[in-house]
Amino acid sequence: MSEIELGELLLSLSLIFVLTYILGSFLSKFRVPSILAALFVGMILSYTPFFSFIHATQSFETTMTFLSDLGVLFLLFYIGLQIELGEMKKSSTDIVWLTVLNTVFPFIFGVIAMLLYGYGWAIALVIGMTRMPTAEAVIVPILDEFKMIKTRVGTFIIGAGVLDDIIEVILVGIVSIWIGSKTGEVHGGILGLIAGIFSFMLISWIFYKWMPRVMKKWKPKNLSALMIFSLVILFGFGGFGEYVELGMVVGAITAGVVMRPLFENEEKKGELLTSTTQTLSYGFFGVIFFFWVGFNADMKGFIEEPILAVILFLAGTIGKLLGVFMMVPMKKISFKESIIIGTGLNARLTTEIIVAQLLFSAAIIDQKLFTALVAASAFSTIIVPLLFSLLIGFWGDEVYREK
Repeated sequence: MSEIELGELLLSLSLIFVLTYILGSFLSKFRVPSILAALFVGMILSYTPFFSFIHATQSFETTMTFLSDLGVLFLLFYIGLQIELGEMKKSSTDIVWLTVLNTVFPFIFGVIAMLLYGYGWAIALVIGMTRMPTAEAVIVPILDEFKMIKTRVGTFIIGAGVLDDIIEVILVGIVSIWIGSKTGEVHGGILGLIAGIFSFMLISWIFYKWMPRVMKKWKPKNLSALMIFSLVILFGFGGFGEYVELGMVVGAITAGVVMRPLFENEEKKGELLTSTTQTLSYGFFGVIFFFWVGFNADMKGFIEEPILAVILFLAGTIGKLLGVFMMVPMKKISFKESIIIGTGLNARLTTEIIVAQLLFSAAIIDQKLFTALVAASAFSTIIVPLLFSLLIGFWGDEVYREK
C-alpha cells in the first residue's frame, strides 16, 4: 500500500467514525444501540461513488476485511469475559432444546420452499440447512449494550448461537464434500471435522481447568503483561478455531470464557483490562465490523429476485419464531421472551453466502437462486438487528430477568 493509498484509507476511516458518531448520537435518543449507526453508515456509503474505490483497490478491501475480522474477535472476546459458565450450565438442557427447535423448523420450511420452486431434493436439503445457523456476532453486541448478557434472553441467545456454529461447520463441510464428489477434489471429510471439533473442545477444557492453577505461580506483573497474555490466548483460540473449521467466533468466545477466571483473580487489573477491551471493541473494531457488514450488504438482489428472496427470508424467520415459541407451552420462557429470542436467532451474516458462493461456483445452483440467497442474507443482516433493538426497547424491562 502506497503513502497516498494509506492516506486515503485513514481519511476514509476518519469520515466513517465521524458519521457513525453523529448518527449514533441521534439513534441513542430512540434507544437504538449506537453501534448500529455504523451499519447504516456502511449501507449509505456503499452507494456513493466516493467510496467505490474500496472495492476497486485490493489492498483497501483486504485491510478492511482484516480489521472487520479483528472486530469480531474483540467483540466476542469481551462477550466471553461476561459469560458465567456455571450459570449457563444450569440452562444447558433448555439451550439444547432451543437449539433443536430453532433449527429444525427453518430447515423444514426451507426444504419445502425449494421443492415448491422446482428444485431437486439435494439442493432443497442444502438450502434448507442455510436457514438454520445464527450470526451471534451481530446480535450479541446489541444484547451487551442493553446490559442483557446475563439475563435469560441473553443466556438462551448466546448458548443457542454457539451450538448453531457447530451446525455451520457441518453445513459448510457437507457442501464442500458434496462439491468435491462432483469435481473430483479431495477433502478431509466428516471425520476430519469431527476430529477438529473434539480437539478444540479438549484443548479448551484443559485451558479452562488448569490455566488458573498455573497462573497462581506466575502472575502478570503489570497491566501490559496481562494484556499481552490475553492477546496470546485470543489470537491462539481464534486461529485454532479457524484451523479446525469451527470458526473464530467460537474461538473468540471460548478465549473470553477461559480468561474470565484469571481476570477475576487479578481484581483491579482484570477490571481495568475488561473495561479497556470493551472500549476498544465498541469504540474502534466494532464500528469497523458493523460498517463493513452494511457496506457489503447488497440490496440489489431484492430488485432482481424479490419473491424468491422474500420466501427464503420468511422460511428462516417464521421457522425460527415458531421453533422458539414451542418453548412457551413447555414453560421455559414467556411469550415476549420467545419473540425477542426468535428474532435475535434469525440474524444471519456469512454462512449462507459462503454456501451459495460454493454451490454457484460449482454450477450446482443457478444465478436466480444464488442472487436470492445473497439478497435474503443481506436483508436479514440489516432488518433483524434493528427489529431486535426495537423489541428490547419496548419489552426490555418486562423480560429483564437474570438466571
